[in-house]
Amino acid sequence: MPPPPPPHITDYLRILMGDVPWSFLLEAAIRLALMYLVLLAGLRLMGKRMAGQVSRTELAGLVSLAVSIGIPLLSADRGLLAPLVIAAVVVGAHRLVAHWAARHPTAEYLLQGTVTTVVADGVLQLPTMEQVVLSQERLFAQLRGESLEHLGQVHRLYMEANGTFSLVEADKPAPGLSLVPGWDEDFRGAQPVAPGTFACLKCGQTAATAQAPATGCPHCGARDWEPAVTVCK
Repeated sequence: MPPPPPPHITDYLRILMGDVPWSFLLEAAIRLALMYLVLLAGLRLMGKRMAGQVSRTELAGLVSLAVSIGIPLLSADRGLLAPLVIAAVVVGAHRLVAHWAARHPTAEYLLQGTVTTVVADGVLQLPTMEQVVLSQERLFAQLRGESLEHLGQVHRLYMEANGTFSLVEADKPAPGLSLVPGWDEDFRGAQPVAPGTFACLKCGQTAATAQAPATGCPHCGARDWEPAVTVCK
């Protein structure tokens, strides 16, 4: 049998259809409908949280389901039984892991992680932020999304195991480091400055002093300070 001709850039039929006949388009649509039902059933069996923010194990299960159905959709020489078996194994394994983690807190910690405190009483917890790979600007953007203006309004900010944030606002906000970007001079200029209070630019620790401290921050050691602000009225 002679070898097939080499691919050519003007072979538009090959580019559009590959090596399958036109009838495979109908078969691909049928495969897609079946795999779509398999994916919906798998997500349904893996729990309600699959429709929201997913955990590490849920994300691993979702990716496994997606990978198992990808090739059979487009490959005419692959059957549908293998992805069905893979989907059943993924769903079964996920449910077993979920039950195991629910009964054993240590296993849940190892698989899912735990809640961490990234802001405490208006001060950034820098070692924790470094551990969870969270930048100051990403954190500030989260707080601005909660309609906050400075760190003094934050009593606690928790980073949940699935990467979401939980905010506990301070009952009596103290002066704190501004959350407004430095380039927004109009908004920064409208924020009332707290007299006699300065905030560390790195962690938000405040110091009661008549002028910017010449020493390093007692919390993080940084030497950059700016006047602390209060809420705009």
